[in-house]
Amino acid sequence: MGRRDAFTLIELLVVIAIIAILAAILFPVLARAKEAAKKTTCLSNLRQIGTAFALYGNDEDDRYPDRRDLKASLPGGYKPWTGWPPSDPRAGWAAIVLEPYTKSSRIFACPSIEGSRLGVSERVSQGLRATNLWLWRFDRMGATVELDNLWGKTPEQALVDLVAAQNPQVGRPDSLADVELAVDPYFPKTIPSVPAEIRGWSAHTGGRNRLFADGHAKYLRDIRTDP
Repeated sequence: MGRRDAFTLIELLVVIAIIAILAAILFPVLARAKEAAKKTTCLSNLRQIGTAFALYGNDEDDRYPDRRDLKASLPGGYKPWTGWPPSDPRAGWAAIVLEPYTKSSRIFACPSIEGSRLGVSERVSQGLRATNLWLWRFDRMGATVELDNLWGKTPEQALVDLVAAQNPQVGRPDSLADVELAVDPYFPKTIPSVPAEIRGWSAHTGGRNRLFADGHAKYLRDIRTDP
């Protein structure tokens, strides 16, 4: 009778230990690669939104949309929750207005938000599921368009008004390349009214993807978000 070779218990435990060590090393690497892919997708979405704004302007005398009425009437109302600052950057209205140029509201969703610890896909949407990008310069809906809002303005007038507004969050833009148009969601540490459990959180660790009024988009660090 020939002897059948087999693994000993020690050998099996060694193999299991090696697999566990490799998994511990590889899982964080794979997670970072997955998040990098999501950040790239988000950036691509923002560039498409920039193109949609440009196409809309071509059809509307080179002016930004003015749909304060739509912003106020979408399901969920104005402002995400009680205690939010006196503005509402949610972009559900833009997904509707720009739909003829985008063909899909999906580009208004940052994939890093869906199923993440932020849990804001529904909370920050306005009637469109998973529409979670923000447009800070379209965040008010008063009867008069404020200097730091872009409703109905030409890009040139918007730039002049933003300089005159002296809004510390905007700074002093020298050109449209300095004017933030759209951004993935974030909760600045500098706003006390933001609930403590999400203050400093952002869709992408340590910063955010931003679309600027000249059409370019890129990721930039933001010290107001957690590293």
